[in-house]
Amino acid sequence: MGSLTRAYEAVFHGLDRILGGWFLGLAARFVFAAVLFLYFINSAFTKVGDGLFGFFHVSVGAYAQILPKMMEAVSYNTAEIAFFPYKLIVYVGTYMEFILPILIVLGLFTRLAALGMIGFIVIMTYTDIYGHDVGADTIGSLFNDNPSSLIADQRTLWVFVMLVLVLKGPGFISLDYLFGRWSRR
Repeated sequence: MGSLTRAYEAVFHGLDRILGGWFLGLAARFVFAAVLFLYFINSAFTKVGDGLFGFFHVSVGAYAQILPKMMEAVSYNTAEIAFFPYKLIVYVGTYMEFILPILIVLGLFTRLAALGMIGFIVIMTYTDIYGHDVGADTIGSLFNDNPSSLIADQRTLWVFVMLVLVLKGPGFISLDYLFGRWSRR
């Protein structure tokens, strides 16, 4: 049994040495790109106007998605929303939903972008639960026999992918790594 344990440890420690510097970060960024990138980008596009310059115009939909109860209270009239802090929150939230996913996929400022995405997911979850009044079925719960709740289960996995990037970095195949090598020269 002792030699089997040593062989087992040798194989997996060897894999960790070979893959440790690049694989986890690249894998986490690949999973993010494959599963979540288009979700966040498409969601961000619902918050801006149409056309070439529409990107620079935050839509009423952005306010309704980010500040749902406040928008309902002012009959969806954005002129009645104070710039600070509410319009600022909407603008920052809208454009961070574009910027952070792009940074993660490119592997640029990855740890900071992943930390920002964790904050974004937490705020998004709070808004969904308390702002949009989603039901218990949608919220779900952890440690049950149903792994498909839209909030508790899925967003826990999203945050886990982001935590891998915060803790391990983007890996060798990233702009962070290239710029780091360039700056050390």
